[in-house]
Amino acid sequence: MDQTFQLAFRIAIVWSAGFLVAVAVRALLPDQTGVTLTGHEGTLFISFSRIGFWTCLLAALTVTGLVVFRALLADIGWSNFH
Repeated sequence: MDQTFQLAFRIAIVWSAGFLVAVAVRALLPDQTGVTLTGHEGTLFISFSRIGFWTCLLAALTVTGLVVFRALLADIGWSNFH
């Protein structure tokens, strides 16, 4: 049970930090600068603030998945994952 609380606490820390960084990136970077992708149908402008926001959220999802996967392996009985 202690490992479950520790896992939940780690996930909460990662998500809160991810959201704080994502909001800070969104607030600090201007919306007028970004990347323009051109294709056959037209152009698509993606601002740097949106790229930073989704990158931070993707990092939080990745870390959450890795922590959960590690806890699952430890529950199976792999002793070197403790």
